[in-house]
Amino acid sequence: MPVPADPDSPRDATDARPPRDARWPAFAVCLGAGFMTLLDVTIVNVALPSIEHSLGAGPNELQWILAGYTLAFGLALVPSGRLGDVFGRRTLFLVGLAAFALTSAACGLALTGTALAATRFAQGLAAGVLNPQIIGFIQDLFTGPARGRAFGWFGATVGVATAIGPLAGGALLALFGTQEGWRSVFLVNVPIGLVLFPFAWRLLPRSARDRGGRARLDVVGSILLAAGVVAIMWPFVTSGGEGGGSASPAATPAWWTIGVGVALLVTLWWWERRVERTGGLPLLPAALLRMRSFAFGVAVSTLYFLAFTGVWLSSTLYLQTGMGLTPLQAGLVLTPFSISGAIAAWFGGRLISRFGRPLVVVGIAVSAAALLAVMLVVRASTDLSAVWLVAGILTVAGLGNGLVISPNQTLTLAQVPVGDAGTAAGALQTMQRIGAAVGVSANAAAFFAVLGADPGTADYARAFSVSLTIVVAILVLALVVAIADWRRREHAGVAHAV
Repeated sequence: MPVPADPDSPRDATDARPPRDARWPAFAVCLGAGFMTLLDVTIVNVALPSIEHSLGAGPNELQWILAGYTLAFGLALVPSGRLGDVFGRRTLFLVGLAAFALTSAACGLALTGTALAATRFAQGLAAGVLNPQIIGFIQDLFTGPARGRAFGWFGATVGVATAIGPLAGGALLALFGTQEGWRSVFLVNVPIGLVLFPFAWRLLPRSARDRGGRARLDVVGSILLAAGVVAIMWPFVTSGGEGGGSASPAATPAWWTIGVGVALLVTLWWWERRVERTGGLPLLPAALLRMRSFAFGVAVSTLYFLAFTGVWLSSTLYLQTGMGLTPLQAGLVLTPFSISGAIAAWFGGRLISRFGRPLVVVGIAVSAAALLAVMLVVRASTDLSAVWLVAGILTVAGLGNGLVISPNQTLTLAQVPVGDAGTAAGALQTMQRIGAAVGVSANAAAFFAVLGADPGTADYARAFSVSLTIVVAILVLALVVAIADWRRREHAGVAHAV
């Protein structure tokens, strides 16, 4: 028997959901796929030295092994989300899952650095096809408080994957050796994909929507969006972070491409309105862009990712190069953040239907206060005891983080019609990727600028504290936007509606 519609979660008349007892097993398959793609982001970082020595990969190839995945991921999100909306999420999910397993195998069997960079790009495209379907299925399968709990589980999965990625990568390298062990961090996805695929085939519901069979993907809009995203992200994902102050002019990022990207996105907006006026199916529906809950949620998410993502680079450099910790020790310092974030995300998913936007406001405030405390500790102490105090404070920051990302996703997508859920999820994740790319680049630039100002001292503590100052400032801006949405919702009488 279909689940009754929740009045706060509009859906298409043609939408159909599976029986209640079939929802959670199907969702478990989605979590497994999400875990695999997210694990692959963090597990690769620890394998870069092994890749460098095994394949003789140069700095540019190593950078593209990381940046290519991020760039391709961002390119695929919105078009694949729209394809899932139109032709069914199950089909796109299966295609993305199979492609991710195959490209992971290709990565693990690569014989040169260039080949690995190319297959990583293809792997990023596969992940970009898969991920909007996961969030779209959450919208399809659940309504009301159950949807918040599902997003909470998804957030907890993100936290666990982030936490164990570096540790799992280190363990695989220790097991298979540093010379060729890097291959295992990619090949481990193959058996996971083989196990998940038959369950996905059996458990994921087929779409009952009927778009008439005549709907076509907005190809021009897809090209404009892809080109715009690439142009905006290009200087950030190719800026590197290898050295500060001494970069050659040839390594200077092409900042002019940002202007080109903005112009392409303006053109996209004009084109989408034209497609809609002529009765076509736009890539980004105007109603979605006019939805204030969606717009505020995307703004909060973008600012939050802009702030927080860069912390990982600067904290790793501070702990390893500045304080002399081994990669394993540095990972142990940062792991409590991910674990506490996973726990808080689970609780946040259960609480969001009760507290609404104020829960996100509290989460941002806790994160900002904790990072401000880390900054003060780093400035005040230069001995090793400060490191473990930092680990404790980051645990508190993780609690705040868990109350932001998943609850904010729930609020952002709450009013989105189910028929546009994949598109909305793709747009939200694209802005998160852009925010992350800009955040990492800006954080690295600030960190290395401080080190380059006086190369003789190599004051990593000061560089870390300056980068944290920027992070806290952006978090305060995100807090202002979240509070503005809170006030808007109270005025409209929907403060706690999800």
